[in-house]
Amino acid sequence: MIKNFYIDPDIRKAETLPASFYRNQEVFDALKERVFLKSWQWVGDYNQVSQSQSVFPFVLLEGFLTEPLLLTKDENDNINCLTNVCTHRGNIVALYPGKTKKLTCLYHGRRFNLGGEFEYMPEFNEAEDFPRPCDNLHKFPLRKWGQFLFAGLNADFDFQQIIDKMNERIGFLPLKDFKLDSTLSKDFLVHAHWALYCDNYLEGFHVPFVHEDLNKVLDYGSYKTEIYDYCNLQIGYTDDATEVFDLPKNHIDYGKNVAAYYYWVFPNMMFNFYPWGLSVNIVKPIDLNRTKVSFISYVLDPSKLNKGAGSALEKVEREDEFVVENVHKGVRSSFYKAGRFSPTREQGVHHFHSLISKFLNQ
Repeated sequence: MIKNFYIDPDIRKAETLPASFYRNQEVFDALKERVFLKSWQWVGDYNQVSQSQSVFPFVLLEGFLTEPLLLTKDENDNINCLTNVCTHRGNIVALYPGKTKKLTCLYHGRRFNLGGEFEYMPEFNEAEDFPRPCDNLHKFPLRKWGQFLFAGLNADFDFQQIIDKMNERIGFLPLKDFKLDSTLSKDFLVHAHWALYCDNYLEGFHVPFVHEDLNKVLDYGSYKTEIYDYCNLQIGYTDDATEVFDLPKNHIDYGKNVAAYYYWVFPNMMFNFYPWGLSVNIVKPIDLNRTKVSFISYVLDPSKLNKGAGSALEKVEREDEFVVENVHKGVRSSFYKAGRFSPTREQGVHHFHSLISKFLNQ
């Protein structure tokens, strides 16, 4: 039985999550069911099933949730997110991406349509009360944001409220025109607890100390954080008017030199918008001491790459890894218990810790 965690809602009084949160295996395991299964996860974009009657199998957060899932597009071009586990004996149904009219398990021949509905099973004529609804493949709620897809396994909230909030500032961008650039996409192995990586992302406090080049681009004094229900936003302004968003006149930030919008979505997703496009960062827990971070780049304007706040992302990542891995070593000290939040600079971290404690205490 894990103990309850408490984060004072008043950031001026609050202490951070205790060191035990980052060290305790039982807490780490509880995060799977109480946090990750109760929230939403990035599952890619609709180009993975670009053709009618196509399938795309994948494993969600392999090594942590390790949940076999399947994207399908049926003959009516409806996209579905299904469990990729046969309801007969648990075999993986689809092994490879491609075109198919039906889903047929290779183990005993159970067949489903591309919406996951049971259709046929040999040698079951004498089975009573068959088929039942549980013989269908489980279908997960799916939300679309432009071309991007998100699945809720057993989510406690609707992802649409997050999409609506992000669209308040990003809605003017043609998300469907963003092009995946695999040459700019990369996975990083970080030897630290996954939540420490999020802690670091959620504040610009460290920028002047850790990111010398980025600090030259951003106006640290104007750096801003906005808190919403299940996501938050950091806005990076700049004095350099050349590498900023061309905002429409009705935009809430019109007239300001915005170099970057950094959206974090609970518990482990980051959407970093720059004038050149979007860097999606998915934080994937492996174990208490290791995390994989996937950088997925979608380019809108190649001419703006390697300029402004959105340049040298790998260098910034390596600088973040260095400090996060050292924090991971530090919180394992017997003499570190918990820290405090800067009321002016760590609102995002306070928000994250508040949500973690809320979900773990349910």
